[in-house]
Formats: sequence, C-alpha cells, structure tokens
Amino acid sequence: MTAPSNTYDVIVVGAGISGLSAAKLLKASGLDPVVLEARDRVGGRTFTVQNKEAKWVDLGGAYIGPTQNRILRLAKEYGIKTYKVNEQENLVHYVNGKSYPFKGSLPPMWNPIALMDFNNLFRTMDKMGEEIPRDAPWRAPHAEEWDKMTMQELFEKLCWTRTARRFATLFVNLIVTAEPHEVSALWLLWYVKQCGGIMRICSTTNGGQERKFVGGANQVSQCMARELGDRVKLQSPVYRIDQTGDMVVVETVDKQTYKVS
Repeated sequence: MTAPSNTYDVIVVGAGISGLSAAKLLKASGLDPVVLEARDRVGGRTFTVQNKEAKWVDLGGAYIGPTQNRILRLAKEYGIKTYKVNEQENLVHYVNGKSYPFKGSLPPMWNPIALMDFNNLFRTMDKMGEEIPRDAPWRAPHAEEWDKMTMQELFEKLCWTRTARRFATLFVNLIVTAEPHEVSALWLLWYVKQCGGIMRICSTTNGGQERKFVGGANQVSQCMARELGDRVKLQSPVYRIDQTGDMVVVETVDKQTYKVS
C-alpha cells in the first residue's frame, strides 16, 4: 500500500535542468512536487567530472550564450560564475586520421563548390525553420513530412557534395550528440530555430558557444537538487504511468508507487 508521503501535487520524471527547474518553480508556487530520476546523479545531459589534473571537465552540455537568460539567471542566483571561451587560438578539425588547425566557428573549405553547397544547406535549414511555430512545431505546414524524414535524408536531398554532407554530419554530432539518421528533421530544425539559427548556435562571440561555467555546468542542477532536498529521488527509473483513474499513478522499477492527488 502506498504511504501518504508518496502522494504529491506534481510528479516530474527526470532530474535534468528542465525537470529540476520545473520542480523548483512548482515548489516556489506553493505546490508539492517530486522528481524521479533513473540515474544515480542529477544533471541529465550536463555531466561534470573532477580529478586532480584537470580539476573539472564537462563531458556533456557545457556552453551558454547571451540569449539563454533562464540558465544565466539560475547561475546568478546560485553564485556560479562563467568565463568567456578563448577563440583567439587555433582549433583542431580531426578527420581521416589527420589534424587541421583553424580559427573561427567552422573549419574552412578550400573547394568553392563545397562551400557554396554548405552555405546553401545552412540557409535552407534556417528558411525551413521559419515555417515551424516555436511553441507548437507539430502545426508547421510540413510537420508530418519533416517528422518522418531523418536529417540524413534531408542532407542527401539538399547536398550536392560529399564534403558538405560530412560537415553537416559533424554539425549534428556536435550540437545534439547524435547521428543524422537518428534525428527527426522536424525536431532538429525546430531545435536550431529555438537556439537562434545556424550561425548563432555555431558562433562563439555573441553565440551559443560564448561562455562556460567555472567549475562545470552540472553545478546548476546540483544547486537546484540541494534546494529541493528529499523531493529528488535518485535511482528511481519509471516504468509505468497510469492516467486512467481519478489519480495519476507512477511506478518505478524498485516497486515504489507515487500518486498525484
């Protein structure tokens, strides 16, 4: 039988930044939320590891930019400082066993046809994104068609050169840590639009890669989790959600049952 303490106003599944932020706002509004997280840590796609040599290294989401006001506001609230990413030194593009130093947001292309192809692809992606409503991407005129299409299929349709397709694949790898065949075109086009377009998401200064957190990005989630206290339940993977009755019932693999009254 479920204990009364397992009945809450809201059940949040996932203790990433979004889930914890939602629970934090719900608590501030006078509601009683609980957060169920499958892993043994909070942070979701942000993951910071520490060691003596490097002190801290982000292995997940790390970068923030000028338009990302909500997470910047959280960082300010918790006293987490940021620093500007150094873009004065060379970056390295490693492909086919060779390293190519370069400066700027993207590696240079020496083939003018490939460069035109790449520019056309990114302009077309931004243009397609204009059709997608920010708050309701499923209402886009071509939503069903684009959602059935992977980004790999879109690249094959739009790109003329192998070089442009390779760089397009790298773009998807970098921004969503996935392969193009794994990603819905509708979702990625919407995601890029939400980030301000191709150039903003790729840029350092005044772009999505402008800053990082001193001490790692996972601190934001850790601070929210401390504030929420025992409302955050780690190692609690959800396997069943029942919304058919008068109450919502959520069950975890360790046989715990949570209810929303």
